[in-house]
Amino acid sequence: MKGIRCPRVAYLLFTMVFVLSIYIGCSKDKDKESRQDQEKNKGVIRLDKLSALPEKNSTGGPQPLRVAVAAIISPEGTVESYKPLLKYLGKVTERPVKLIQRRTYWEVNELIAKGRVDLAFVCTGAYIQQGSDKKMSLLVTPQIKGKVTYRAVIIVPSASKARTFMDLKGSVFAFTDPLSNTGYLYPAYLIKKACYKPEDFFKRTFFTYSHDRSIQAVAQGLADGASVDEIVYENAINKDPGIAKKIRIILTSQEFGMPPVVVPREQNPTETKRLKDIFLRMHKNRDGKTALFALGIEKFVEPRPAIYEAFCIDYKDQPCKK
Repeated sequence: MKGIRCPRVAYLLFTMVFVLSIYIGCSKDKDKESRQDQEKNKGVIRLDKLSALPEKNSTGGPQPLRVAVAAIISPEGTVESYKPLLKYLGKVTERPVKLIQRRTYWEVNELIAKGRVDLAFVCTGAYIQQGSDKKMSLLVTPQIKGKVTYRAVIIVPSASKARTFMDLKGSVFAFTDPLSNTGYLYPAYLIKKACYKPEDFFKRTFFTYSHDRSIQAVAQGLADGASVDEIVYENAINKDPGIAKKIRIILTSQEFGMPPVVVPREQNPTETKRLKDIFLRMHKNRDGKTALFALGIEKFVEPRPAIYEAFCIDYKDQPCKK
């Protein structure tokens, strides 16, 4: 029996090895052909492999005009204040308008850098602190009370004993946003000038992410002080005179460039020019004036880059003196 089984086993083993070698050989040949095809097709667009581009507008209508507004005021306040402007832009561009809001200035800067909005209202600090690749371009600057500049105001509760900014040492302070010119850079500059760091100067700090919230934080006694946009402060007083009884100003800064309207640097020049013309003519018609009035703006003017060279952007390098 052994003499019969051994040849059969040997035969079966031989057959398996033979088939396996053919398979491996075929597999290697296929791999080789595949690599040859890949080499041959380098740089070749396979039209049969292309996928369709995403639809720009599934409804077939005009493209929405995407407008981002940085949270200089709270989202609720932004919707209320910018509603007439968005309606006006929709009318003159004959496009639906989409308002896009983000919690921080940095997030809005990212939207502009990636071309995910068509224009944006940004804070001066966010504009001057954009990356070195300069992904945003000035479109227009608002003019208010004949000026294209504004200031920061340091506010405290009416009952506060603080008379100067240095009197706020050891207190609780509300910052607006890390990229805010008046809500962070300016007080940081004052602190650095006095040879301190914010974490050493104040007992505690927190970010409110909008100027009107910083004003409310001081008015409600949640903070001993805050640095806010002068224009937002005045608008808050006008809307609610009761706030003026709860807050007083202890310091006003020098002038800074007004928060500008910007567009992505890579935007089509024709589109940029059209948007600029719309903003520059806005004050010349009734609907445009209504939109400007809601924002407290007289008109939009050509931007002057020089006014956005704020000194306090380099606050960390400022010499200090106690």
